[in-house]
Amino acid sequence: MVQLRVERYGYTLRKSLADAGLEVDEGTLYPLLRRLESQGLLVSEWREENKRNKRFYRLSPDGERILGQLLDEWQGINGSINRIVQGE
Repeated sequence: MVQLRVERYGYTLRKSLADAGLEVDEGTLYPLLRRLESQGLLVSEWREENKRNKRFYRLSPDGERILGQLLDEWQGINGSINRIVQGE
């Protein structure tokens, strides 16, 4: 979801994730985007770009809020794991 803080269409999102080392199959990505949109976490818009219709996605205000909560939770878990690994 962090990648959708800026508007992207499916292909550029998939490429951005792959460039970061996370390969996501189209058959996984597009259903996930639709599900997140149906949950109100994303908004999308169809636009023509380079003579092709593309669906652009971005986080909704609720998506931004949930992302913040998830990142806080992740940082807490990550801190706990680091303490365990370091033997504290």
